[in-house]
Amino acid sequence: MKIRTLVIIVFAGLVAMAASTADPTADSIIKKSQDKFTGAQTTASITITIQRPKWTRTMGIKSWSKGTKFSMNLITAPARDKGTVFLKRDKEVWNWIPSVERIIKLPPSMMSQSWMGTDLTNDDLVRESSVEKDFKHTLLGKETVGGRECYKIQSVAKEEAAVVWGKIVSWIDVKDYIQMKAQFFDEDNELVNTFNSMNVKMMGGKMIASKMEIVPADKKNQKTIFEYTSLDFTTPISDDFFTVQNMKRVK
Repeated sequence: MKIRTLVIIVFAGLVAMAASTADPTADSIIKKSQDKFTGAQTTASITITIQRPKWTRTMGIKSWSKGTKFSMNLITAPARDKGTVFLKRDKEVWNWIPSVERIIKLPPSMMSQSWMGTDLTNDDLVRESSVEKDFKHTLLGKETVGGRECYKIQSVAKEEAAVVWGKIVSWIDVKDYIQMKAQFFDEDNELVNTFNSMNVKMMGGKMIASKMEIVPADKKNQKTIFEYTSLDFTTPISDDFFTVQNMKRVK
């Protein structure tokens, strides 16, 4: 073998080794993180704790979802809200209120209101902007969050994208691609909310953060905590489950 040919082979091997050990691109990191739940069929039990400066409230939720298109959420506690159901189909939301036996389709004027007193809005339930497609991503480096090494990624909204956030900064776990933290900024680059993940463990056959919190930037001593108590990715859910008629029957 000629020396020149040998040098080329060795050089090509070194390049391949370097490529295999290099960090993935920001776009691929975001995609892998999004793919953990995209298209998944989930049945979950969730405890929601709403913390305010002078009071704390806890709710129980049973939730069914199918990808980003369908979701059904049944309030199981407290007693005064038990049986209340929210249905999402595409960009529309309905609310079944058992105390008055009435189904309401939420109008656009209600979409900016708080969902069940949490730090989420009704619009958060139906928002279909894709972080992967509607933002331009830049890998800023690595930082440790919650004891886990994370990629730090800045995502800036594309000019043509119809999105709420002007910028999102995410910290995504290097090993399992779990979003451990995210900061959401408005169009004026002002911090609005911070999302934190905790208690990473195996649930339903997937490694996930079982506890999450949303902390508003402008409201002192206020946050909403979400914690999975059970999670199932394997039970099939038909599209026909997510109907207005079924809102009165789910248990």
